[in-house]
Amino acid sequence: MKNTYKALGMACLLSLSMSGYSQQQAYDFVLDTKKVGAPIQSTMYGLFFEDINFAADGGLYAELVKNRSFDFPQNLMGWNTFGKVEVRKDNPLFDQNPTYVVLSDPGHPHKRTGIENEGFRGMGFKQNEAYRFSVWAKTVNSNEPQKIRIDLLDEKNDILVTQQLVINAGDWKKYEISLTPKATEAKGRLRIFLDSKGSVALEHVSLFPVNTWKGRENGLRADLAQALSDIKPGVFRFPGGCIVEGTDLDTRYDWKKTIGAVENRPVNENRWHYTFPHRFFPDYYQSYGLGFYEYFLLSEDMGAEPLPVLSCGLACQYQNEKEECHVPVKDLGSYIQDALDLIEFANGSPTSTWGKVRAEMGHPAPFNLKYIGIGNEQWGDEYVVRLEPFVKAIRAKYPDIKIIGSSGPSADGDKFEYLWPEMKRLKVDLVDEHYYKDPKWFLNSAKRYDNYDRKGPAVFAGEYACHVPNRDNNFESALYEAAFMTGLERNADIVHMCTYAPLLAHVDAWQWKPDMIWFDNLSSVKTPNYYVQQLYAQNKGTNVMPLTRNNTSISGEDDLYASAVYDKDENCYIVKVANTGTDSKDIKINVEGLKKQATLSLGECFELKANDLKIVNSLQTPTNIIPQKTTAKLEGNTLQIIAKAQSFSLYKIQL
Repeated sequence: MKNTYKALGMACLLSLSMSGYSQQQAYDFVLDTKKVGAPIQSTMYGLFFEDINFAADGGLYAELVKNRSFDFPQNLMGWNTFGKVEVRKDNPLFDQNPTYVVLSDPGHPHKRTGIENEGFRGMGFKQNEAYRFSVWAKTVNSNEPQKIRIDLLDEKNDILVTQQLVINAGDWKKYEISLTPKATEAKGRLRIFLDSKGSVALEHVSLFPVNTWKGRENGLRADLAQALSDIKPGVFRFPGGCIVEGTDLDTRYDWKKTIGAVENRPVNENRWHYTFPHRFFPDYYQSYGLGFYEYFLLSEDMGAEPLPVLSCGLACQYQNEKEECHVPVKDLGSYIQDALDLIEFANGSPTSTWGKVRAEMGHPAPFNLKYIGIGNEQWGDEYVVRLEPFVKAIRAKYPDIKIIGSSGPSADGDKFEYLWPEMKRLKVDLVDEHYYKDPKWFLNSAKRYDNYDRKGPAVFAGEYACHVPNRDNNFESALYEAAFMTGLERNADIVHMCTYAPLLAHVDAWQWKPDMIWFDNLSSVKTPNYYVQQLYAQNKGTNVMPLTRNNTSISGEDDLYASAVYDKDENCYIVKVANTGTDSKDIKINVEGLKKQATLSLGECFELKANDLKIVNSLQTPTNIIPQKTTAKLEGNTLQIIAKAQSFSLYKIQL
């Protein structure tokens, strides 16, 4: 019996030893430097912005007042009123925003008249930072100056700062003051009292932090804009998404209504207003304060190519099944002209009709627009017959503009299979593919583009995200996106753009998740998905390099995914490795084909890793998962790395 136990013990030890050896076996990769691959487009990794989840008003757009011009369909939505307040539209200051309010003496010395704005789930105030209050105002039925008092309040109704403003003219005039609260508050409010015995009219009541991104008055929230810029995006797609289409044609996004004086940009109902009954936000409207001019400016500031997307005359097909809901093909003339006019607005000389509008807004130089998308997630013959006249008109007048068409709402299926040949027939330049899929799909699709037709249009992966159960932005979703993106990078000859979606979400007012950046009224958090996008975008290189194992691409065998690029500007090779398995992997990357005199050195190396795939970054713990510097060993022309279990890592090999 002892001998039996002894034999079993030896067998167990041998088994454990072999198991340990198996886990620590070397994986040999080959990076062939003689075969410099296809150029990587400057637009390869970028950003897609859609006004969902209160991403614009209440988010990126720094305005703190909701319904500032009183032109929501319910004119006082967002406002509490007290005393004698009258809503009026006669003799308006702005034709597209005609509504204003009149505050009048309540008729008793101990009563008060005023209005109070709730903001977007409150207003975020920071201690000792300045806020610019402005209002268009006039006295009513009196030549006597009138006074109003402006208070910034905290959640408990205590006053953080107060200041009086004198309205001294009987004609509309813009007034402005600066307010500096004495404490920080995430759920603040703005209150305006009438502080005299007459009447005063108020229009376009506005409150901005002075510290906007780039310091612009009609500016962007600094932390959110900086987070976008820090990715170093190559392309910036705007303004959506489904909001381009609208729930109906009346609520489609119309770029011409978003330019010019900000006070005269009309309110539009947001398409995400009531799409999800369980995430219903009846106060979700677009002020258009963040409009096409501001989107172009943001693109320029970030160094990204602007990519506007316009309506093709189809309202959202999910919500409108009948043909009469859409613009007939014969009536598309104004829509096509909108596309041509947008190109002129972006690129035309200051003496052209629309170039002059841009110049008068403060940007005489062109924005150098190179891309335009027509339609968002459209499908079927009804899309193709509408897209075709757009293509013909744009090609005729602006042959250098690259046109982006759609492959429909999914990554496969009848709609997808029908549209791709049609996009080739129409000779669009890129086809926009969308996929919101589960983790298994992302891992299985790392080879998706290996055998795509290289003779047709290029691919724009315009909306994608890994949807784990509960759709959290946890490390699992980020890791599987990183693995999938090795396939995008390896096929950069056919994939010219890719953008994660959606981009932004307010923690108190979201309709859809996951999202790349979450925020409240004071702070924001970058998700693990953000850091994956940033690592790729900041290290995209200039050319694809062949990286193989056993003469094949590294796309899932033994849970390993990898790609490599050459960066001619930094004169280095960059290797990205995702290990989705539960065991660490010892990897040797043999750099072959170098010139005899070439010597290699190890550059920066980064790792994104978490012990638990379910871990997330939150507003309370924003740095749970962030890129950390890691190490590797370089001996001669061989890079030795340890790809830790469930990790994404990046290595630079300097020439």
